[in-house]
Amino acid sequence: MKEQGLYPLKFMPLFKDKIWGGNKIRDIVGIDYSPLNRCGELWVLSALEGNETVVENGFLAECTLPEVIEMYNDELLGEENFDRFSTEFPLLIKLIDANDNLSIQVHPDDDYAYKHGMENGKTEMWYVLQADEGSEIYVGFNEKETKADIINRLRNKTFKEVMHKDIAQQGDLFFIPAGTMHAIGKGILLAEIQQSSDATFRLYDWDRKDEKGNPRQLHLEQGLEVLDLSKQEGTAKVHYHYHLNETNNLVECPYFVTNIMPLTQGLKKDYSNSDTFYLYFCVAGKGFVSSMGHRIPLSAGEILMIPAIAKDAIIEPSPMMEILEITIL
Repeated sequence: MKEQGLYPLKFMPLFKDKIWGGNKIRDIVGIDYSPLNRCGELWVLSALEGNETVVENGFLAECTLPEVIEMYNDELLGEENFDRFSTEFPLLIKLIDANDNLSIQVHPDDDYAYKHGMENGKTEMWYVLQADEGSEIYVGFNEKETKADIINRLRNKTFKEVMHKDIAQQGDLFFIPAGTMHAIGKGILLAEIQQSSDATFRLYDWDRKDEKGNPRQLHLEQGLEVLDLSKQEGTAKVHYHYHLNETNNLVECPYFVTNIMPLTQGLKKDYSNSDTFYLYFCVAGKGFVSSMGHRIPLSAGEILMIPAIAKDAIIEPSPMMEILEITIL
């Protein structure tokens, strides 16, 4: 039962210890994840079963994201979004710190996922926050392949030779549609926006052993069923405009729209003609967001959800902040 009106929601993060994780989320972003010794992933916003993020502020504190959706329905998500997704929140937002190479993966699309009993497929994007010199990101193949080629290369350990790679730098943007082979190389800290899905098929893991000395499980049969074998033409980096104190579009796809707002002065957002939620994922700096009669602090690594019924929001950097604005249109 609703006791009070809806308001902008801030969420508490979930921390994931990964074999390849490091300490940049603490050392660069400034977030304490003790008692963990390392943190590979910070789940900023999640509704995946067993990994639901919890509201931090206001009278809804300690409610999970799915619980708030059940209470407020279209007031939170917007009418079309609620009709489309019901209480299944469609996005998963993360920070990823790759202290070592992540496995080479591919994700299925929605059609494959539905046919095989999965919730949905997984299309995602990466925005690089920091990269050590020479760090690489792998997206697609540097020549056209066949399924037989892939199998043979995995057997004779030449798979790395056909992986397309780009040197990663701060501010780089990568869009990873379902079916695209990809991996984050060591030395990279990035923000990930994706469909709410854990559907991952591991193709190759650098001949790495887990902490018990066993090879990590691969999913070659499923991976080959969904893998795009075409050649990646040129760089996989996505070009975008970056204008200070403006809203700049990064990615617009059927699953999410992501903009970047690099701010050194206040910015007012008009949502009076909009019927969707907006996520403010702060990836650098700090400041305040005012909306629906509330003024809420926001710092790097934190996320704020502006409900669909909000008419506007005012962002005040202190003295600067960089925000990824994420929604579904």
